[in-house]
Amino acid sequence: MPRKAKPAAQATVATAAATTGVQYWLLKTEPGEWSWSDQARAPGGVAPWDGVRNRQAMNNLRAMRPGDRCLFYHSGAGAASRRVVGVVEVTRPWYEGGEGEGKEAAAGGAVDVRAVGEFRNPVPLGDIKKAAGEVEGMKDFALLRQARLSVMPVPAGIWDWICDAGGGFVQDGEVEDEEEEV
Repeated sequence: MPRKAKPAAQATVATAAATTGVQYWLLKTEPGEWSWSDQARAPGGVAPWDGVRNRQAMNNLRAMRPGDRCLFYHSGAGAASRRVVGVVEVTRPWYEGGEGEGKEAAAGGAVDVRAVGEFRNPVPLGDIKKAAGEVEGMKDFALLRQARLSVMPVPAGIWDWICDAGGGFVQDGEVEDEEEEV
């Protein structure tokens, strides 16, 4: 049986990883369960990303390596809450269960991620959808094609577009210019 060709979006992620060694991902979370504020308040900004049960999403977690960067996406019931709010970095690759965690976490696995920075302007899902006709590969982006997938690869061009749309991010410990605060 012939294999299906890789979608262009995933092929771009593989190409970026081959040239830079860094892969890009998107991690979805309900803000009521785990928000950007929760991540930023974790000791050193580091916390396990666990609770994933979907096989495809779990395989994506398993593919992550330290240094990979992830978009931190708030999902939710209302359209206004669906947006990319920041960037985290993988600090520990996939591990089974957890150290000192309960049965629920032990049933799966996790990667550890560290808060890198919060976007100056969160990027709403609506803006990402509008860009589907303009940004190369966006119409094939898993966020738009597999809306329920909680962990997905992000092609380098889409990563750049989202970071630009977010106005960049304020890294931990960085102070905004006074002009921007006024």
